[in-house]
Amino acid sequence: MNDSLNPWLFLGAVLSTIAALLHVAIVVGGAPWYRFFGAGERLARMAEAGQWYPAALTMGIALVLFTWGAYALAGAGWVGWGLASGVLPWPKPVLCLIAAAYSLRGLAAIPLLLFAPAQVTPFVLWSSVICSGYGAVHVLGLVQVWERL
Repeated sequence: MNDSLNPWLFLGAVLSTIAALLHVAIVVGGAPWYRFFGAGERLARMAEAGQWYPAALTMGIALVLFTWGAYALAGAGWVGWGLASGVLPWPKPVLCLIAAAYSLRGLAAIPLLLFAPAQVTPFVLWSSVICSGYGAVHVLGLVQVWERL
């Protein structure tokens, strides 16, 4: 790490990596973990039946989240692994998309609360709060490093 490491994007990288690892743990944990984390009964039953789809979907999400963590590290100024030396293409637009994705996912509960409150589950609420926090962390960091990206 260097002296100008952006703490917000570094935190964003940590949060994305935690989320990615949690998705990997869900695959390992199987159907009970799919149920506990709100993936839905359909995916849980598919996992119980040994179908490939739940694991592939969940691992795909984990891969995206690991990639987002790498971009946040690069944006934070992390020099390790060559992340700040141009290995990852288009850091500014990609970090904008990551911040937007987290923020929009965080806001997803609002229309549901207004127009379909019966569809709002505890998972929808707490995951929206978490994603809003992740989005805010990324936006704060992105604003701070905007000129050097």
